[in-house]
Amino acid sequence: MTIDPGLRRLALGTLLAAFPGPTAPDWAVTLLAEGLAGHTLFGTNVADPAQVARLTARLREGRDDALIAIDEEGGDVTRLAHRTGSPYPGNAALGAVDDENLTRAVYAAIGADLVAAGVNLDLAPTVDVNTADDNPIIGTRSFGADPALVARHARAAVEGLQSAGVAACAKHFPGHGATVTDSHLSLPTVDVPLDVLRARDLPPFAAIADSAQVVMSAHIRVPALTGDDPATFSRAALQGLLREELGFQGVIVTDALEMAGAADAAGGIPQAAVRALTAGADLLCIGAKVDEALVEAVAAEIVTGVPVGRLEEAVSRTAELASWTSRHRTLLSYDDDLGLAAARRAVRVEGSLDELASPLVVQLMSGFSIAEGRVPWGLAPHLNGTEQIEIVAADASAADLAARAGARPIVVVGRHTHRKAETRALVEQLAAAHAVGVVEMGWPSSWRPAQVRAFVTTHGASRANGRAAAEALGLAHA
Repeated sequence: MTIDPGLRRLALGTLLAAFPGPTAPDWAVTLLAEGLAGHTLFGTNVADPAQVARLTARLREGRDDALIAIDEEGGDVTRLAHRTGSPYPGNAALGAVDDENLTRAVYAAIGADLVAAGVNLDLAPTVDVNTADDNPIIGTRSFGADPALVARHARAAVEGLQSAGVAACAKHFPGHGATVTDSHLSLPTVDVPLDVLRARDLPPFAAIADSAQVVMSAHIRVPALTGDDPATFSRAALQGLLREELGFQGVIVTDALEMAGAADAAGGIPQAAVRALTAGADLLCIGAKVDEALVEAVAAEIVTGVPVGRLEEAVSRTAELASWTSRHRTLLSYDDDLGLAAARRAVRVEGSLDELASPLVVQLMSGFSIAEGRVPWGLAPHLNGTEQIEIVAADASAADLAARAGARPIVVVGRHTHRKAETRALVEQLAAAHAVGVVEMGWPSSWRPAQVRAFVTTHGASRANGRAAAEALGLAHA
């Protein structure tokens, strides 16, 4: 089937594509010249800052005002620093400090890094209110569990990013913080009345509705609002609630349509694109696994399934977004130690560290969410020669660890340490007969193992958080 060139250009103008590897294939540049809104960069596209700058310059040979997006949240979700860990603490740490000026400054620094790399749309900040302690996908990406606190820091984060001329994207509307399933893998349901949603999840979105350039829709189902559909496909959510009730006038971007919460619900990525645009989305993030054929298939489905007027409205908004980034791009400077200084302020110590000098450091191996990816974490890069070993709790013996430590105390480092019974049991068995401290680098919980000498909470696992924890324990190299 031959597609009308004008309609194809409109359809392309609603899409954020992607490609693998550190260099842009010719098709990725050509599609930009033909109207593609832009591309999203992932960890596979990033080697180092200079390489990213060359990559984005190559993409802009296709069109100078192309949208180049990235998930750069700081903390546990980083793309620019995915090989080393972020130099900034994430939202949970910033929320724990609760200094809006600090949040604004950290996000301005992130914005400066992105401007230097040629990125103009940051798919951040996460403004979900994390009310489910065992949320598998949000957690430390959230500023906290209190709607008012999250709202204040959401606004500060948006202001910080946009002070550099990088468009901020508040996510994940109408709120992913009460879920215990991952929308990458299935369609989570938040089954609460609308008054609960308004009081608990919506205040951060209300706080940024008049300032953020972009809001991202979530692939979550809220039966009272969206019926059987995810919010991404719900006109009541995107048009009725976000635009009409909250007054948001910027660009609505979807979370990745390749995610199961969208693609499975619609019968495929092209079908999901049509449903999202029809519901009121303007810009569609296809996902990470994209090639030229998929982009063309999505565009073809859009041309046949979405009214021209709706396409023109969406493209008008995405074009204005691109224009805004061009007009507001600013080269900011900041203190190189800003991230570490912020992470230090987020460390909380319960108990006494006096008996934990010169320990054996035991890092509990843990998985990672799809949003995070496999990013280094822990104390190892910062240690002053202190021995560290890595273990899987289910395969470890408290007696063997105690024997290896000998007269030394043990510091156990983990993320979400409380979530597995075998991990809790191992720590408690160690603490019953040995001087033990715990460093928790995931979302804080109420679990405190009996008899531990100290419990240290970092509120995140970024490189900056790891350094701050090592310093607090007196274990950091100079």
